[in-house]
Amino acid sequence: MTLSSIRWLPRVISFAAGTLRFLEQGAGPVVDLVIRLGLAQVFFVSAVLKLANWDNALYLSAHEYPVSWMDPVTAAWLGVTVEFAGAVLLAAGLATRPAALALGVLALVIQFNYSALDTHLFWAAICAWYAVRGAGPLSLDRLIARGLSDSAIPLGAGAVSLAAIVDARGAPIIQLALRLWLAAALLAAALGGDDAALWLPLRSAGGFGEWALLGALFVPGLATRVAGLLLMGFAGGLAMAGAGPDTPFLWGAALALLALHGPGWWSLDALIERTLKRRFPELGGRPAFSLDGLPRVVIVGAGFGGLACAVKLAHARVAVTLIDRHNYHLFQPLLYQVATAALSPGDIATPVRGLFREHFNIRVLLGQVTGVDPKRQEVVMDGQRLPYDHLVLATGAAHSYFGRDDWGPYAPGLKRVEDATEVRRRLLTAFERAEACDDTAERQALLTFIIVGGGPTGVELAGAIAELARFGMEKEFRNFDPASARILLVQAGPRLLPTFPDALSAETRGSLEKLGVEILLNSRVEAIDDAGVLVSGKRIPSRTVLWAAGVIASPAARWLGAEADNAGRVKVENDLSVPGLPNVFVIGDTAACNAWNGHPVPGLAPAAKQGGAYVAKVIRARVEGRAHPGPFVYHHLGSLATIGRKSAVVDFGFIKLSGAPAWWLWGAVHIGFLIGLRNRVSVMFDWFWAYLTYRTGTRLITSRGEHDAAATAGAGTQPKRQALGA
Repeated sequence: MTLSSIRWLPRVISFAAGTLRFLEQGAGPVVDLVIRLGLAQVFFVSAVLKLANWDNALYLSAHEYPVSWMDPVTAAWLGVTVEFAGAVLLAAGLATRPAALALGVLALVIQFNYSALDTHLFWAAICAWYAVRGAGPLSLDRLIARGLSDSAIPLGAGAVSLAAIVDARGAPIIQLALRLWLAAALLAAALGGDDAALWLPLRSAGGFGEWALLGALFVPGLATRVAGLLLMGFAGGLAMAGAGPDTPFLWGAALALLALHGPGWWSLDALIERTLKRRFPELGGRPAFSLDGLPRVVIVGAGFGGLACAVKLAHARVAVTLIDRHNYHLFQPLLYQVATAALSPGDIATPVRGLFREHFNIRVLLGQVTGVDPKRQEVVMDGQRLPYDHLVLATGAAHSYFGRDDWGPYAPGLKRVEDATEVRRRLLTAFERAEACDDTAERQALLTFIIVGGGPTGVELAGAIAELARFGMEKEFRNFDPASARILLVQAGPRLLPTFPDALSAETRGSLEKLGVEILLNSRVEAIDDAGVLVSGKRIPSRTVLWAAGVIASPAARWLGAEADNAGRVKVENDLSVPGLPNVFVIGDTAACNAWNGHPVPGLAPAAKQGGAYVAKVIRARVEGRAHPGPFVYHHLGSLATIGRKSAVVDFGFIKLSGAPAWWLWGAVHIGFLIGLRNRVSVMFDWFWAYLTYRTGTRLITSRGEHDAAATAGAGTQPKRQALGA
């Protein structure tokens, strides 16, 4: 058996490489900043102390720590200047290389003319690293580099080019030098040598004990990152216990540079990496095999299900085409936060193309699918015909007004980014118009917000609007108190969240009522127009009505000529294929499947992801000639809904939570499901900031103007409904 025949090996290697790349790109900038700030602090404090007692500094320069080849006064002034200016520049990451070079030279002068300490050696070593490699992304150097290279500033372009040359040619040298220096110190300490104490940090290296033998891996550069991380963890653990090396921060900084950036070109690790990339071209971003003649898989829709299916097919011998009418994947569960100005659309949307940049067998197309030709096995997209061998429809759902589509212009739903920005526009415009309104009845109608539907979306919308009115707009209006806004949640059934247990439904109702939301249960909406809503025979004036009552599947059933249920979902086989079309699969909100212990699979993100992963497994089994994985079985991971800033309800079946613990769990789950590190960090920061300050996101009124909306509604014009093919 050869390496090339082991199918799982490239995936394991790719995962390991991806993890290391994540550490370098994700943690690297933060670690770099921490190291620079820590080192700069030492020199800055030293300079301040000398300036505060200059006479003492001169005395020490002349008598205690004289430099034989320099006047004492000059030496004192030069040292303070280098320490002060170098520390400031190093901390800011501005002119990092010359600043680090000056500080490194100063550290060596201190080591060989004043006092030989391990600390001084580490200062010099880390400064040498920054003199060659420069500062990381969180620095002014990186921020201004592009503009400086394209500017008319004298020597600007030359300085940037020189820095790039120094980094490219010097990086392998400094990486080799650092790892050999650390290896020499660790091995000498472990073996009892002390002849090179002037050049090696032997005293502090002795704190590693037998762990110092890991330094042997640094010599050939084998498993360098792993050894560095292990030694960092050991040093940190001993430091917390009051033992270990005398300089844990400096040891940790030096080891972190190796662990994050690797051993460099001249190492066994680099040789192994080059060998693996030649054997497995996909590790280097090159095609591992030709796509000609391979089975063609077309996935329509880049939602949770479509993405999950594409990801699982990324390493299969198939040619995948992923089609969506948007160029981004949208995290729909947080759309209500965009609608209530808590988050921006960019926080919950990730460009699809970037997710598959390293998967050569996946092609991403932006287009509108309008039909499927099962006989010719073709997908119709913007007038083009794309052939397929396997088709996966993950086309989602749209709002359902239960046959009253004329309500659509007056009661927008929440399924797309455009829906969220339109809801946000209507909410904020209502408050702005109320400020300018002198008519009491009209102002009351403007400040009455009605949400139709008591499911998770309706509950979350009602809670978010209540908090926006009561806390987010405090002291911003003069003619009325935003807290006087009236929020009504209308539910046709006897309780909220009907899919949750009775106790959690009751908890939800109580939490909403504490926020001031009026709950109308067993109430039927009979009419909606531009003046308000007719609920169970009672007219409620309102200028803002939001729809969260129901959805209808995409036209996939009509495209395929397949049988559908009342919500338009395609009735599928137990392997999610369409009856009579074994190579066509339907997943997510588009499919009707009783795979949840005989009950219908809910329209939740985990269900779509499980369906997408399962279909990918079926396709791979067919392509690779393996046994069928068996029928699809949905594993329910739980249901969650949030109610304002400190309450939520969670139902995992075996455990049920409510209140603050559920709120924290809800937040962690939703952040974890977001795609992309930037989105996770951004959303986490925005939530935490808003939580502590009661300040929501930027409340911009965008989308079409109010007069245009009113004219459209008044004319009874229905918006064009796009096919949900992508």
